[in-house]
This record gives sequence, C-alpha cells and structure tokens, in this order.
Amino acid sequence: MSKEQLAKVDAMLRLPRPQGERSVEELRAGFRALMDQMTVPDDVRTTPTTLGGRPALHVEPDGGARPGTILYFHGGGFVFGSPRTALSLTAQLVSRTGFGSYSVDYRLAPEHPFPAGLEDNVRAYRALLDSGLDASAIAFAGDSAGGGYCVTTALAARDAGLPLPAAIVAFSPGVDMTRTGESMTTKEGIDPIFTRAAVQHTGAMYLAGQDPAQPLLSPAVHADLSGFPPMLIQVGTNEILLDDSSRLAARARNAGVNVILDVTADAPHVFQAFAGGTLDEADQALDRAALFLNQHIRTP
Repeated sequence: MSKEQLAKVDAMLRLPRPQGERSVEELRAGFRALMDQMTVPDDVRTTPTTLGGRPALHVEPDGGARPGTILYFHGGGFVFGSPRTALSLTAQLVSRTGFGSYSVDYRLAPEHPFPAGLEDNVRAYRALLDSGLDASAIAFAGDSAGGGYCVTTALAARDAGLPLPAAIVAFSPGVDMTRTGESMTTKEGIDPIFTRAAVQHTGAMYLAGQDPAQPLLSPAVHADLSGFPPMLIQVGTNEILLDDSSRLAARARNAGVNVILDVTADAPHVFQAFAGGTLDEADQALDRAALFLNQHIRTP
C-alpha cells in the first residue's frame, strides 16, 4: 500500500503545469491550489492574530492547549505561501502534541527580499519571549524555506543575545542558497516538484543580488551551529534539496549539536503535507516529529 501511495503522490505532483516562466502571482496561486488539497485535522481551531508586528495564525487544540508553543515558519521558496497554506502541517503538529502554535506571515520576496522575512521571524520570536514565555517552552518548526528559517532565525536570535528555543524541527529545509549540493544534479528528474532552474528562479528573487555564501543564507555550508538546541531534520530521498539536509545535519553534529537526520525513501519534498490518509509515511514522520517535540519542550 505504501509504495502505491508514494506512486500516486508522485504522479499527482507531476501533472502538467503551465509552460514557461510563471509570474509571481501565478506561482502563488498555484501553490495555494496545491496546498488546499491537503488534509487539516478537525480537532483544532484557528484564530488570526499578530505577532511581532506581523499577521499570524494561532492554532490550538479544540480542547485547549497544554503549556508549550510551536513557532511555525511556512514554506514557499521565500516567494509564496502563508500560514494558511501551511495549515495542514501546523495543525497536524498541534493535533499530535497538544501544544499551541503561532504561524508567522512573514514578508515575501520579490517585494521584500532578504533579510526582511528573517527580521519578521526574529521579531515574532522576541514577542513570544517578551510575553513571558520561557525559551525552553518554545520550539521552532517549519517546512522548505520555513525549515531554513528555523535555522537562520535561531542564528539571528543567538547573534542578538536571545536565548535559543528548546528544539528545532525542519521538514525538507532549504539551507543552501549557493545550490552546491550534489543532489541538485543527481536528483534532477527524480524530484517531481523542483528543478534546479525553478529554485534558482525563486532564489534570485530572495537574494536580490546579494551574496548567497553567508551563514544567514546558506547555513548548511557557512554557519557556526555551536550551542544550537536539539534538531530533527526530516527529508525525502526524491528531492534535489536532499543534500541541504544531510550537510546541515553533518554541520550540526560537528558543532556538538544533538541532531537526528530522518530520511524517508522515495518520498518527495515536504511529504509530511500528505498526512491524514493520503500517505502513510507522512503520518509516521509527523508522529516522530511530535514525539521529538514532546521530549524537548519543557513545560511546568
């Protein structure tokens, strides 16, 4: 059954798309349409709010949240996506852990290139701390570009003298804007979502001419991760960003960080989004992520 599910997901992701270079609005609309197909658990409630001066989505279990907070950063190549498009992932983590979550609507490129979104995420984290939450009761989680933001937000917070969160959970993180991983070539064609040209196109919007070879843009190859909290990195083998995850994990390990690199065979980019009955591997991966968060978020 699992192989059949993986094959169906792969086929769905390979459905014909408009040819040629798409506009930013077309990219955003296409991503919204894709993510609208994902399953959102029915045992959570959502409330629009603000956090650190930016719109955010507060996601809580219907029966009330237990102490502990997940600060979630959505994916979308730094160009598209929102807390709403990531709701299936955020809600799945909330449903499985009982923790509440804030999902940040950070500014997007090309209107707001690096470091605008990063600054928004650091302000959101600072706002949680200023509200009286202890860093040991907060975890960062995110997917794709948002998985990258988990790492770079922690780097920027550390540089600003803020305490680091209790844990980081990153789904298929984008952590190398230099695009130097071998999987950028070896997984081309195997990846049903991305091509090198596609990620370079959106990446150029985020970079806006800036040098990608710096820690806050390519932490997998340039960051000092010393002092980082425990990290769980989940990735599929069928994605060109596979080596972003493997090199980030190696860099964390070499810095003395407790890190788990959780690789799922034949799975695509952010396969966890297909939880809720579409893909068994997605539910199993989210169960492992929930266990990790439960182990590391400290509550009274």
